[in-house]
Amino acid sequence: MRVSVIIVAAGSSQRMGFDKLMADLSGQTVLQRSVNAFLSCAAFVDEIIVVTDRARWETLDWSSAPPAISRHHAEGGAERVDSVAAGLQCVSEEIDLVAVHDGARPLIHAEAIEDGCRVALDCGAAVLAQPIVDTLKRATRDGKVGEAVEREDLWGMQTPQIFGKQILLDAYGHVREKNLKVTDEVSALQAIDRSVAIVANERPNLKITTPADLQIARALVT
Repeated sequence: MRVSVIIVAAGSSQRMGFDKLMADLSGQTVLQRSVNAFLSCAAFVDEIIVVTDRARWETLDWSSAPPAISRHHAEGGAERVDSVAAGLQCVSEEIDLVAVHDGARPLIHAEAIEDGCRVALDCGAAVLAQPIVDTLKRATRDGKVGEAVEREDLWGMQTPQIFGKQILLDAYGHVREKNLKVTDEVSALQAIDRSVAIVANERPNLKITTPADLQIARALVT
């Protein structure tokens, strides 16, 4: 399989208060660790496209990049859908699968990436996810605990989310044509009634959104 990876790293980190993608994570930036996870998959990753601003792009160290993996830069857009669309424009013609990954998920492992790619190659679309284990309650309008939400069959979506190239192009073409708001690529595929296989990920793969998340990530990589 020939795989192109789009790493989305165009966010402004407003909830963090500082640039979380440039935060130190045991000697490497968060974004560098996300990139390095895919560099370790040279057996099936053909290219890496980082969607980010020029300043972040220029901080990346490619010295460990296998020669077989090409790398490209794309400028991000105002919304996630715009950033992914910019990345899709850089995908090479001969690619079979496109994996979209959040740059703020630096703990992803090569084994999980490969598992997701193999499932996507088989059925056309796959997403890494973890089952919801917490008790869930819906809040009332005044901030009190409300009704219970049944957690059976509930999964937290993660990345990478991996698709046949043409399937993802079709989904994003539809989303942009209809001006739909989607928060991930699974939602884009659901908009064209395409199913996506869940690949259970048993390892930590948190998205760094708050300072507490960064503390947890530091503890996990120490």
